[in-house]
Amino acid sequence: MTKAAETDLEPYQLVEDIPRALHALRLAAGDTLIAHKRDGDPIVVWEDGRVKWIPADEIVIPDEPPALED
Repeated sequence: MTKAAETDLEPYQLVEDIPRALHALRLAAGDTLIAHKRDGDPIVVWEDGRVKWIPADEIVIPDEPPALED
């Protein structure tokens, strides 16, 4: 996909931009981790075929937001 302005793209073109969609999901996940840690809420992950609860004080927040991959 070419580097067109967002306003020049049709909705289906935005949806088909996989790197951009993955970047948005990673940002949203980071925001969710921050909110859970701030509010004292645990998170749940799937690890080794089991559900694992992680207390808020053990949630690790990445130092930098993920970069948008081309």
